[in-house]
Amino acid sequence: MEPLASKIRPQSLNDFVGQEHILGNNKPLRLAIENKIPFSFILWGPPGSGKTTIARIYANSLNIEMHELSAVSSGKKDIQKIIDGKTKILFLDEIHRFNKAQQDFLLPYVESGEIILIGATIENPSFEIISALLSRCHVFVFNQLKEEDIKKIIERTKIKIDDKTKDWLASIANGDARYVINLIEETYNLYGKITIDNLKSASQIYYDKSGEEHYNTISAFIKTMRDSDINASLYYLARMIKAGEDPKFIARRMIIFASEDIGVAQPTALVVANDVFRAVETIGIPECAINLAHGVVFLCHARKDRSAYDAFKRAMTDVEKYGNLPIPIRLRNTKDNLLDDGCDSNLPDKIKDKIYYKGLNSI
Repeated sequence: MEPLASKIRPQSLNDFVGQEHILGNNKPLRLAIENKIPFSFILWGPPGSGKTTIARIYANSLNIEMHELSAVSSGKKDIQKIIDGKTKILFLDEIHRFNKAQQDFLLPYVESGEIILIGATIENPSFEIISALLSRCHVFVFNQLKEEDIKKIIERTKIKIDDKTKDWLASIANGDARYVINLIEETYNLYGKITIDNLKSASQIYYDKSGEEHYNTISAFIKTMRDSDINASLYYLARMIKAGEDPKFIARRMIIFASEDIGVAQPTALVVANDVFRAVETIGIPECAINLAHGVVFLCHARKDRSAYDAFKRAMTDVEKYGNLPIPIRLRNTKDNLLDDGCDSNLPDKIKDKIYYKGLNSI
């Protein structure tokens, strides 16, 4: 049986919901599709925002053979199979999961035009895609779908759902249309009726890497490391790995944690966290889970300190409050050493007595 998400997938721009900043009238991606312009591009945005749908609409507009691959489960051999000297569109989902060698392999085919590449990613292309390939692709940023967009998409299911339940679904969707449609379908299959209680019951069965449980689990993971609870941290790590979470997502959060929650109390924590990330990139699943566990135990053992993070937040508050205050003349990029505003502070005069960093507060 065809999945509900596939049944209601838009086939044209007129049916597509959201992303008006690039798909509205006279916007760049709409013009490219309407004018049938062949070029390679990257779609960067959160899950369920319409990246795959737009890739298919674009391919249909060009009437060029399209091949869809997931970077998670494919490699060079899969790409070689589609290369025959004729122009093809390659839609590569989760392109950020391709390593440097795999991306390098794509480069000459993209350069020659034999492959029109459409990459989809939830990660910043500047960090995840090699510069040579990125320079040959236009990047379109997809935003989270708005709640009103989600409600419009729910309407297309033709399943009876009252307004209160639609509002609830839109509020918990986190901008992810695919998650909502799949939840509606599973709930209807289980209960034959869509209610908030039925939806809540059905949602407990699934861990979705872009849904509420994803954020609950990573939150628990960070908070238990903050509490130096090694056992709980390892449990939530194992839970994410078992559910198929991207290990690089976990490693990135560990890098953030090392600076935000450990900071200057143990500077080597940031070094370890970065080494864990590199190990994850090099080794991959399943063995990289060992590197993640190693890093988790180290971060849990480390003394905790948020003084640098808190100081930066205080400074940011003043920047937002006062805007760009005049920089003391002696600190400016000027060749005239005679200029002097008489200011003894390195801070702008209006905030010259401010103290942002209040010293180590490790626990």
